[in-house]
Amino acid sequence: MKPWQGIVVAAALPLRDDLSIDYDRFQEHVAWLAANGCDGVSPNGSLGEYQVLTPQERDDVVRAAVEAAPEGFSVVPGTGAYGAAEARVWAERALEAGADGVLSLPPNAYRAGEDEVVAHYRELAEVGLPVVSYNNPYDTNVDLTPELIARIAEFDNVVAVKEFSADVRRIHQIKNLAPRIDVLAGADDVVFELVLMGAVGWIGGFSNALPRECRRLYDLAAAGNVEEGLPLYRRVHDAFAWDSRHTFVQAIKLAMDMAGRYGGPVRLPRLPLEPDQVARARKDFEAAFAALAGV
Repeated sequence: MKPWQGIVVAAALPLRDDLSIDYDRFQEHVAWLAANGCDGVSPNGSLGEYQVLTPQERDDVVRAAVEAAPEGFSVVPGTGAYGAAEARVWAERALEAGADGVLSLPPNAYRAGEDEVVAHYRELAEVGLPVVSYNNPYDTNVDLTPELIARIAEFDNVVAVKEFSADVRRIHQIKNLAPRIDVLAGADDVVFELVLMGAVGWIGGFSNALPRECRRLYDLAAAGNVEEGLPLYRRVHDAFAWDSRHTFVQAIKLAMDMAGRYGGPVRLPRLPLEPDQVARARKDFEAAFAALAGV
């Protein structure tokens, strides 16, 4: 299995009450994910609150993940940045730290044009690590369409796309236009559909709370076992849908707390969930936990 395939957990970042990073707890979490059926971890993504980390913290998070990862467990850090120069620095730092690849958003300073996006990925591909492009048009205002994916696929080191557009038809278009590129499910609430259609990985959030159970659901989809997998997926879908809301960081940390892990607080500009959001999320998560119990 290649480092970006399988279940690569978009890692939440444990913060203490004073909002400093608890690196010991983070490393324990990485080791726990590996021991509970996951294939890798992606630190410094949106769920890892990369936008509000200092450069030193981003560096330290990657090194902590690599240090904690057992053999065969991949580390694919995010390189999100305003422009190619900064993103390339994070890719180079990931290479120096011993990471297995990088998860790379398009430039997000403004709505970049297609040629600008291609130039961005050309810079990242030159670093030498495998590059998983990340299509998140909601946060970046840049849509990595299948046609644009085909253009950046011309760079040998661009190996995959994390698809977060929620348009499940795109997997067919990408396979037709860029057959070399692996498609990875980029949101929890489309994972079953995309894996059934040939996605070879899942970079999601809910696996922070229930990795072994998410592994079972993923394996059912990968095996084409709709009879067993679809009823289960339907029962957890309301919980998985929180991964696609703007409060996804707070929600997934709450799910971790409910599962007996440590989610903890978030940094500004995020605020804690409102009481009505907590009540709704708890209801959805309790239903998912019950559905996944014993799978």
